[in-house]
This record gives sequence, structure tokens and C-alpha cells, in this order.
Amino acid sequence: MTERFDCNYCKESLFGKKYILREDSPYCVKCYENLYSNTCEECKKPIGADCKDLSYKDRHWHETCFHCFQCKNPLVDKPFAAKEEHLLCTDCYSNEYSSKCNECKKTIMPGTRKMEYKGNSWHETCFICYRCQQPIGTKSFIPKDNQNFCVPCYEKQFAMQCVQCKKDSEEPSTSPLKNGSGIMIALTVRSALSH
Repeated sequence: MTERFDCNYCKESLFGKKYILREDSPYCVKCYENLYSNTCEECKKPIGADCKDLSYKDRHWHETCFHCFQCKNPLVDKPFAAKEEHLLCTDCYSNEYSSKCNECKKTIMPGTRKMEYKGNSWHETCFICYRCQQPIGTKSFIPKDNQNFCVPCYEKQFAMQCVQCKKDSEEPSTSPLKNGSGIMIALTVRSALSH
């Protein structure tokens, strides 16, 4: 007499049939799918034993249903992001939720360096000196009239210079000086500066 090999649930014989073991108990495919298959988030149908079951945070999809919520491109083996329960490819997520460069107006992709100042964002290569057009990066800069200048360019453009030695001087100021007779006079330095 042969030993019986039956489905743990419906008790049908499994000899010559496909079956699935779960916790060392055999199940016919039909019973296994009815009892244990996950339901696809997209199409709401069971994910059968002959299908790939893709999961993310206790949610499940058929391989063909695992796609970007916006562009519908497949997400299998690709990076993705989740926003408000929706899965998005990195392009759609970036276009929708990433900051835009204040200079070129393009999306600043996650993972790339960006510069931020007063609520605005720039690509590292777009955050440049208005005068020399070189990237400022992490160097000091001076904002003036909604434009950013590296320190050397700002000094060249806006600092007053001594008429004799051409070195940068301080801002115009009023200083008390004594004349030859000992009387105090006020001298306002404006354009022709000298040390």
C-alpha cells in the first residue's frame, strides 16, 4: 500500500500534479493561491504561484503591474521613489518634487550637489560669479542687486581704489584732519582716493 500525498487543505491527491510547500505542508496550486497569494495593488487580482510577486512596504504587485504611477514605465530592477502611496520613477519624481535651478530652470536631480541661498537653489555649475562667470562653489561670495559676485570680482567692480597705487580702499568716509594751523577740518573722501 502506498502512502498518501494530499493537499493539506482540500485533501486532493497531489501525485503527478504541481504543488507548493509551505511550512513543510504541501498544497495544490489552486488552494495555495486561494489561501496565501498576495493581491496586486494595481490590478487587484491574486498574484499566482507562476508569477513574480514584487513587494514594497507590505504591498505587492505582478511584475507587469509594477510601474511608475505617472509615466507607466516599468520599475522592475530600477530605482524608484514613493510619494503619497504612489511609486514614481526617478525622472518623474525629480520633475515633480525636486527643486529647480534658479539659473537654468532645470531640475536638480537627487544625489547631485546643489547650492542654496535665500530660498533659491542652483546646480553647482550654475552658481557662478556674475562678472567672471566662474563657479563660486563653496567660496565666499557677495550678493549685490540680485547678482552674486566672487570676492575678487566684487572688489574689482565695486571697491574704490587709490588713485596713486590702485589698491582697494575703504568705502567713502568723512574723517577729521588737522590743517597746518591746527584747525580741525572735515575731509570727505569720494573719488580721488590716495593713502
